[in-house]
Amino acid sequence: MASQVAKSLVKAARPTSTAKFDSARRALSVGAALHQKKTLTDRTGKNVVLVDGVRTPFLVSFTDYAKMMPHELARNSLLGLLQKTGIQKELIDYIVYGTVIQEVKTSNIGREAALAAGFSDRTPAHTVTMACISSNQAITTGIGMIAAGAYEIIVAGGVEFMSDVPIRHSRKMRSLLLRLNRAKTPGQRLSLLASIRPDYFAPELPAVAEFSSGETMGHSADRLAAAFGASRKEQDDYALRSHTLAHEAQQKGYFTDLIPVKVEGKDALVERDNGIRVSAPEQLAKLRPAFIKPHGTVTAANASFLTDGASACLVMSEAKAKELGLKPKAYLRDFTYVAQDPVDQLLLGPAYGIPKILDKAGLKLSDIDSWEIHEAFAGQILANLKALDSDWFGQTYLGRQAKVGSPDLAKWNKWGGSLSIGHPFAATGVRLAMHTANRLVREDGQIGIISACAAGGQGVAMLLERHPDATPN
Repeated sequence: MASQVAKSLVKAARPTSTAKFDSARRALSVGAALHQKKTLTDRTGKNVVLVDGVRTPFLVSFTDYAKMMPHELARNSLLGLLQKTGIQKELIDYIVYGTVIQEVKTSNIGREAALAAGFSDRTPAHTVTMACISSNQAITTGIGMIAAGAYEIIVAGGVEFMSDVPIRHSRKMRSLLLRLNRAKTPGQRLSLLASIRPDYFAPELPAVAEFSSGETMGHSADRLAAAFGASRKEQDDYALRSHTLAHEAQQKGYFTDLIPVKVEGKDALVERDNGIRVSAPEQLAKLRPAFIKPHGTVTAANASFLTDGASACLVMSEAKAKELGLKPKAYLRDFTYVAQDPVDQLLLGPAYGIPKILDKAGLKLSDIDSWEIHEAFAGQILANLKALDSDWFGQTYLGRQAKVGSPDLAKWNKWGGSLSIGHPFAATGVRLAMHTANRLVREDGQIGIISACAAGGQGVAMLLERHPDATPN
């Protein structure tokens, strides 16, 4: 099974000699095809739409953004969204931003980014955190606000900045410093200072690890890949597919959600993602395991890398968009969040979320024209694909009579994914939404699914439907 998945992935990445003929045939039949396909029901009463969205280039941490602050990156995404959509900032009712590793100086980074971007101080903003699905949570929070009639126009986004993360003193040192601050006499202060021991100076570094288990996500990915029989070669093949497709999309100009960023001290604008690298299979095979040594299969090449970046999107009712003369990209039709065992099933969010969202909408796998699934690790993707195509998993964990099935890999992450484009934790959800919306337009599709895993054993699945007014950009 695992080898069949890998072969299908490699095959899906290769253009065939009939590609031009197929594209022409689809272009001629697109009108009829769209009318024949199933349409999705509006559950909000407001026909909530994704008007458009942007993101800064996603950069490998410690590169061009290294001297910035996270709220500055978020500010750039807000300003880029205003420029791209042409909407006046005074019309924005509310701003929701996601972030994971918080800069303590700007804990409500949504508010600080909005003020830095020149939004009115009367525009409320708050920050959400749900690990790698934080900007998905920002979007769905906006949907809920609109559905409830509380607000009409929402900006949702996310930002992550791994080039500078908070490093804390040890708890012993923090306790001493707090007591020192309350000491009333020189003698008390000297007594406290005399109690310092060498181990007090050991810093506490943030880690991509589960608080409940103490295990890093890389270790979990390695165990999950082993449990589902995803070999090292299959993982390397999938990673190569991701980078190859991302490189092709980048060269063809498909990443129209990108906005340039001016970085202080640099003459040229930052305009491209810089983590996309197409390597030879032989080079990938030489890399050593990164987490479980010496027999693990997760390496630096088949895992997503630490990334800096920000994103933002504009969400409102369809009626409001028409009133403002805006042409939405897609309807935000439905969403669901899932949670499971954070130890053995930490990264299986898509395997739980995808069947749940399909069942809610009465859809089959074959109804989906675009799959945009977060790639934390190649092994995680392969494990989720194998889980979806497993009778045992379907019966044991999903309560189904049989497996969900195998998605069409020719429609799966066709522009690459987090392994290649990058994964600024809280910004990825908006990227997934915009790539889904833009792919539906470019590929003459109608329905797209977004799904992602997240720390804590959680996950998300969302359904988008192409809007009839959507045009390529």
